[in-house]
Amino acid sequence: MSKPTAIVLLSGGLDSTTCLAIAQGDGFEVIALSFRYGQRHTNELECAAVIANAASVEHLIVDIDLAAFGGSALVDDSIEIPKHESVDELTADSVPVTYVPARNTIFLSFATAVAETRGSHDVFIGVNAVDYSGYPDCRPEFIEAFEAMANLATREAVEGGRLRIRTPLIDLTKAQIILRGLELGVDYSVTLSCYDPTDDGGSCGHCDACLLRARGFADAGISDPTRYSTKP
Repeated sequence: MSKPTAIVLLSGGLDSTTCLAIAQGDGFEVIALSFRYGQRHTNELECAAVIANAASVEHLIVDIDLAAFGGSALVDDSIEIPKHESVDELTADSVPVTYVPARNTIFLSFATAVAETRGSHDVFIGVNAVDYSGYPDCRPEFIEAFEAMANLATREAVEGGRLRIRTPLIDLTKAQIILRGLELGVDYSVTLSCYDPTDDGGSCGHCDACLLRARGFADAGISDPTRYSTKP
């Protein structure tokens, strides 16, 4: 009996790689979906390709140009990537400049289209409402609203099918995510979470993503395999 197919959004980072492993562990045949969207940290796509190959899954890379709109430090070179000395300096009181306007809405829309054309009823995304840096499109209410919309807007749903947006990491701390991934055999040394990596792919150690990642490994009591240009 063939496995059901799941679309997994794969950035090449820690969370999405864990999501891929969870989807496979749950018995899905995975199609990994990545985006070249004008991001400054394109090194992550190289990591995504390595991860997909190691997992023996089909890997689609879609080109879209969110840099054409700007509005985020991740797609606009004129906006500086925030750097901090400690994770304690981070705050979720306001939406940070690393938020890319409507990114997860756009990514999930593409994933919905792939799911419908491939006969899949499941989309995995590694959003997290605990260590999420204040991004509005990582909250449970957003996911619930998008799933409801997708099930009104697709032929598959109209004809009796149902799309599920799966968020297995949404209530986990970064340490819990890491421990779950290690249980599933994830090699975190090949993942990249940095917003501002060096030319040779080393992580900066001081952006929000680096600091949250480093704290996750510390809280988990696991040696951090990340290659940092400056240790956080």
